[in-house]
Order: sequence, then structure tokens, then C-alpha cells
Amino acid sequence: MAIAGPDGVDAAIQAGIDLDGTPIPPEMLALYSEVMELESRRARSGVKKSMRNRVVKTGSKHFDQASLDARLKAAGWEGLKDREIGFFYG
Repeated sequence: MAIAGPDGVDAAIQAGIDLDGTPIPPEMLALYSEVMELESRRARSGVKKSMRNRVVKTGSKHFDQASLDARLKAAGWEGLKDREIGFFYG
């Protein structure tokens, strides 16, 4: 199964098939569905905050710490927090 982009993983989960073509165990799918249902009910604090969280989480996979920190600041967000640095770069 060829997967690209953030929606690709969701499509694979919906199909119940891992990227290597093997079925995802029903217990994993059930727990994932339960947690995502609970998350869908959680109140949000703001779109920009959610955007920043996604940029940090995903950007840390693609940019070194100094680059991501500088790019966050240049975009108008707060730079990387100590706990983010420890978690994503520690």
C-alpha cells in the first residue's frame, strides 16, 4: 500500500491494513477508534495553537532544532519551549 501525506495513514487505518499490507489487529483498531472518539469531543483552545503544535511535532522530524525554532519565530509563533526541545530533540 503506497501511503503519502497525512491523509494516507488515515486511509490505511480506515482500511485496517498496515503499510506492509498486513491487517491491523482488531484490538489495535478498537483502542485507536476509542481514543480518537474521545479526542474528537475535547474542547480546543484555538486553531493557531493547534497549528503550532502540529508544526512542532511534525517539523521536528524534518528540521534541526535551530532551524525549526527560527522558523517558528519568523512565522510569528513562540519559539521552541524547553519541554519540546527535551521531548523532540533530547
